[in-house]
Amino acid sequence: MNAARATTIWIALGAACVCVLVASLAMGSVALPVSRALGALFHMHAATPDIADDIVLTLRLPRALAGFASGALLATAGALLQVLLRNPLAEPYVLGVSGGAAAFALAAMLASLPWWSVDIAACAGALASIVLVLGLARGDVWRSGQDASPRLLLTGVVIASGWGALITLMLSIAPENRLRGMIFWLTGDLNGAAAPWPALAALAVVLVTIVPAAPQLNVLLRGDAAAQSLGVPVARLRLRVYLVASLAAAAAVTTAGTIGFVGLVVPHLLRLAFGNDQRMLVPAAALAGGLAVMAADLAARTVIAPAQLPVGVVTALIGVPMFLWMLLGRPR
Repeated sequence: MNAARATTIWIALGAACVCVLVASLAMGSVALPVSRALGALFHMHAATPDIADDIVLTLRLPRALAGFASGALLATAGALLQVLLRNPLAEPYVLGVSGGAAAFALAAMLASLPWWSVDIAACAGALASIVLVLGLARGDVWRSGQDASPRLLLTGVVIASGWGALITLMLSIAPENRLRGMIFWLTGDLNGAAAPWPALAALAVVLVTIVPAAPQLNVLLRGDAAAQSLGVPVARLRLRVYLVASLAAAAAVTTAGTIGFVGLVVPHLLRLAFGNDQRMLVPAAALAGGLAVMAADLAARTVIAPAQLPVGVVTALIGVPMFLWMLLGRPR
């Protein structure tokens, strides 16, 4: 894909992100004119700050930015894992990252710890899962003479199943007054996302780390033997991709809980529409993933306002039929 077409795709996705961001600032249980929402954002009014400023700056802007960062991290992680595992069904949670985060976060909720400690617990659980999977499959990740996919995938599935059993146990013994919050977290919830900056910083680190390696990812798609013959350091590249994808998923889960289908559907949709050139696909996945979660969160806040839906429910309701449409519409 030539640079001009890739740039056009990125600009179009970026413009769509800006439009959804503006809509997120203006729409909700309390509707605001777009001019008033932008005025609060850019301090374009001379009056004393009022409730509209608080709604935009304290509630809606952090939530929208957290949604963008989470979606971008999930879609980028999905695109990377589909390259690493050479499996079209690979997605950010397949290696157990979300399971570890969820198990630790629910344990913190069950212990009635403060809400800020839930994020710390989720991050610790995600990192523990990363270390566990990498430790069990380290030989296949480091060794460049064999395919890393089967053992990594099987190890992740088994670890995720173990975390799932712990999660079910905690939900079964949780008191009624905590169960709703635990379920909302499990299905993905941006309601308490007041600090999007760690997730945005993680996104910047992920893109700076992985985008320069995009040409090598294109070669890796041809197989390890072809990549080695062309001088690609396969073992180091595998480890780099695994760590970046896992840490991206960990940052997303810590910020927004387990939002499903973004890391699976968004890379597929872009790949079918624009091809599989990773130099275009990785930045486009970040923009499209952020757009998808921001739009889903906007729908979750407005469809039955003033009540709110979990973001993960919206992404699943949209992602399932979309993925089936892509699957059935593709040539065999």
